[in-house]
Amino acid sequence: MNPFSSGTRLRDMIRAIRACKTAAEERGVVRKECAAIRASINENDQDYRHRNLAKLMFIHMLGYPTYFGQMECLKLIASPGFPEKRIGYLGLMLLLDERQEVLMLVTNSLKQDLNHINQYIVGLALCALGNICSAEMARDLAPEVERLLQFRDPNIRKKAALCSIRIIKKVPDLAENFINPAIALLREKHHGVLITGVQLCTELCKISTEALEHIRKKCTDGLVRTLRDLTNSPYSPEYDVAGITDPFLHIRLLKLLRVLGEGDADASDSMNDILAQVATKTESNKVAGNAILYECVQTIMSVEDNGGLRVLAINILGRFLSNRDNNIRYVALNMLMKAVTVDAQAVQRHRATILECVKDSDASIQKRALELVYVLVNETNVKPLAKELIDYLEVSDYDFREDLTAKICSIVAKFSPEKIWYIDQMLKVLSEAGNFVKDEVWHALIVVISNASELHGYTVRALYRAFQTSAEQEILVRVTVWCIGEYGDMLVNNVGMLDIEDPITVTESDAVDVVEIVIKRHASDLTTKAMALVALLKLSSRFHSCSARIKEIIVAFKGDFVLELQQRSLEFNSIIAKHQNIRSTLVERMPVLDETTFVGRRAGSLPGTASTTTAPSVSLPNGVAKPVAPLVDLLDLSSDDAPAPSSSGGDLLHDLLGVDLSPASQQSGAGQTLKNGTDVLLDLLSMGSPSAPSTSSTVDILSSNASNGAPVSPLNDLSSLSLSSRATSNAGAAPIMDLLDGFPPSPSTENNGPVHPPITAFENSHLRLTFDFSKQPGNPQTTIIQATFMNLSSDTYTDFVFQAAVPKFLQLHLDPASSNTLPAAGNGPIVQNLKVTNSQHGKKSLVMRIRIAYKINGKDTLEEGQINNFPRGL
Repeated sequence: MNPFSSGTRLRDMIRAIRACKTAAEERGVVRKECAAIRASINENDQDYRHRNLAKLMFIHMLGYPTYFGQMECLKLIASPGFPEKRIGYLGLMLLLDERQEVLMLVTNSLKQDLNHINQYIVGLALCALGNICSAEMARDLAPEVERLLQFRDPNIRKKAALCSIRIIKKVPDLAENFINPAIALLREKHHGVLITGVQLCTELCKISTEALEHIRKKCTDGLVRTLRDLTNSPYSPEYDVAGITDPFLHIRLLKLLRVLGEGDADASDSMNDILAQVATKTESNKVAGNAILYECVQTIMSVEDNGGLRVLAINILGRFLSNRDNNIRYVALNMLMKAVTVDAQAVQRHRATILECVKDSDASIQKRALELVYVLVNETNVKPLAKELIDYLEVSDYDFREDLTAKICSIVAKFSPEKIWYIDQMLKVLSEAGNFVKDEVWHALIVVISNASELHGYTVRALYRAFQTSAEQEILVRVTVWCIGEYGDMLVNNVGMLDIEDPITVTESDAVDVVEIVIKRHASDLTTKAMALVALLKLSSRFHSCSARIKEIIVAFKGDFVLELQQRSLEFNSIIAKHQNIRSTLVERMPVLDETTFVGRRAGSLPGTASTTTAPSVSLPNGVAKPVAPLVDLLDLSSDDAPAPSSSGGDLLHDLLGVDLSPASQQSGAGQTLKNGTDVLLDLLSMGSPSAPSTSSTVDILSSNASNGAPVSPLNDLSSLSLSSRATSNAGAAPIMDLLDGFPPSPSTENNGPVHPPITAFENSHLRLTFDFSKQPGNPQTTIIQATFMNLSSDTYTDFVFQAAVPKFLQLHLDPASSNTLPAAGNGPIVQNLKVTNSQHGKKSLVMRIRIAYKINGKDTLEEGQINNFPRGL
C-alpha cells in the first residue's frame, strides 16, 4: 500500500513522522499526507473519512494547518452511526472554535443529537456544546440542555450541568432559566452529578444577584448538611483519595459556601461550626488534606467576621509554613498577605517562621516572605526585625540582595524611633550592600545627617571606621566623602563624642588620605570623584597644614580626560590660588537641608518637582534628556518643569554667600533672571562693576555650563551653581566677565530684530503654534526661532512637551520651554526658543516635523505635523 494514500492507517503515519530526522523531513511527510487527504476529500471517499479526520487531528496537534478538513467534521457528525459521530465531534472540538463561521452549520445537527434516543450520542453532543458553544448556539440550544438536566441517566445530567455553565457564561440573561434545575441537582446522591451541580450554582451566584439571594436562602442549610455528612462519612473506596472521602467535592462545596457567606452574617453563622469541624478534623500530612484545608482557610477569611475561626485559619497557615513542600509554603505566604489586613495580631505570632522563610533557598518564597515581613513591621517590632534582616543581608544570595536592601532601607526610614538608630542601621546596610542602595536612599540619609546637628561628629567618625573595612561599597564611599568634606574638622578634633563610642585618633592627614584614596581609585565613578574634589576644596579651608597637598591633588586633574573633573580642577585651583579672601565663605558648611521639603519632593507632593527615584535622567520640557545630579534634591534644584519661585535662586545664594539677591523676573532653563545680579556678585567678590550695562552677560560662579541644553554636572553643589543675569539697556553689549579669572572673552553682538515674517506653523480648533524668526549678523546659516504656543480651548493643558525633528543637513537645538502648563482660553502662552543651523543654506529650505504632547484632565493627547512653509532664505 502506498504509505501516503488515504488508506494509510493513523499509526503508520505517526510512525513515519517519528522516523524523521529533521524538521524539513517531517514537513515533507506531513505535506504528502495532507495532499493524499485532500485528494480523498475531493473524491468524496466515505470509507476512509473517519481515518482521514483522525490523521488531521494529529497533524493539527503538531501545529500544521488543517482548515481544509473542517467540513469533514460536519459530514461525520451528520452520519447516523456512533463511531462516525464520535470522531466527528472530536474533530469539531479540536479543529474548530466558537469564532469559526462554519460552526453555524452544525447547530441543527447538535439539536437533533441532543434529542437522540441513544444516550451516548446525547453525551457526545453535550461534550461538544460545552466546549465550543457560542452565544448564538447557546440561545438556540439552551432549552434542550435545560431539559437534559432532569434526564434519567446521571452521566447525561452531569454533562448537561457542565454545558449549562458554558451557556450562562456566554449569555448571562439565560441564568434565571437554570436556577431551579441547578438547585434540584444539589439534592443528588451521585457525587459526579452533585459536584457539577455545585459548580453550576457557584457560577450562577457569580453571574446573577437574584440567583445568589435565592440559593443563599434555599440551599445554605442543605449545603452545610451535605458537607457535614461528607466530612463524617465512613471509608468509601469509590471516592477515597489518600484516606479522604472525595476531596474534590469537599473543595467545591467550600467554594460555594464562601460565595454564599461573603457579605451575609446569617449565612456565615450557619456555616461556622462545619468550617471549624473541617479545619480541625482534616489531616494535614497529605496533599488532598492540605488542599481542603487551604480552601477552608480561604472560606473562613472571606465569610463574615468570626475572630476565633480566623485565628484557627491563620494557625493552619502557620503550620503550612513548616511544611517541606515549597508550593504549600508559597500559597500559605500568599494567604497570610491577605490575612494581615484582617487580623495582623494573629499573623504576628508566626513572625519567626516567616523570617525563616526569608532565608529559604527558593527565590519565590524568599521574595513573598520578604513582602510579608515588610507588611508586619510596625513601631514596636522594627528593631528586632531590622536586626534579623540586616544579619541575613551578610550571608544572602547576590541575586536577592537588591530586593532585601530596598526593603530594609524602607523599613528603617519609615519606622525608625530615633535618628541615631536610623544612622546606625543605614551604615550597616551601606557597609554590607552599599552597591545595591538606590540614589534616593542615600540622598535621604544625607538629609537626616544634615538635620542631626548633635550627631555630626558621631556620624563622621562612624563613617571613617566603616570606610576602613568596606571601601569597595560605592555608596558608602560617597556618603563618607560628603561627611568628611562637611564635618572633617569634627573628625579630627573628636567633637561631639558620645558615651557609646570608642575613642579614635584621626589627624588632618588621615582625613585627606581617605579622600585621596577615593579620588585616585579606578573603581570610583564620576559622581564619587566629583564629590571628592568638592570635599578637598572644603578641607583646604579647614586643614591649613594640608593645604599644599590638597592643591597638588586637585591640580593633578586639570588634564583629566573627563571634562567635568577637568573643569572642577581648574576652577577649584583658581579659588585656592587667587581668591583666598572669599574661599572660606564659599566653602562654608551647607545649610541644614529642609527634611520636610525633601520628603515631600520624594512623595511628589510639591509642585514643580522632577522625580529622580526611578530613572537616571529627567526629561526636559523640550524632550531633550540630561543626566540627573545625585544630590540634585539637596539644594532644591531638581525642577525641570516650571521655573522655581523667585526665592529659589536668591535664597540659595543668600544661604551660601550671606547676601540677598532679589530676582526681577523668572526665566525657564539654566537659572533665574536676576536684576543687577552682576553688580551684586561683582561687589561680593570685590572685583568692581561692569563698565557698561550688559544686554546678555552671564555670571559664572565656579564656572558651570550656563548655556541651555548643556549637561548638568553630577554634583549640584556650590561647585555647579550658575546664574544667568540679563538686564535691558540701550547701550551696547558688555563683554562676558569671568568672575574668578577676570579674563573677558570677545564681546558679544546684539541680535537684530526679526527680518522674516512670522508664520503659523500648526493650528487646529484648540491649539496654535507660531514661529518668529531672527538671524545673527555674520552667521546666515543659523536661524533663531521663537515658538509660541497658544491654548484656544477652555481646558488647561498639563505636562506640555514639544519635540521636533529635522533632516540630516539641519542641526537643531531646543532650549527649555517657559513652562509645562498651558493655561486655557489664551490666558498665557508657552514660549520656547529653537536654534536651527542649515548646512545647505541657500540651496535647501528649512523643513521640520513636530510632535506636541500634553494632558487634558489627566488624559494623554498627541499632536503631530510637518512644517514646510518656512520663509525663503532661512
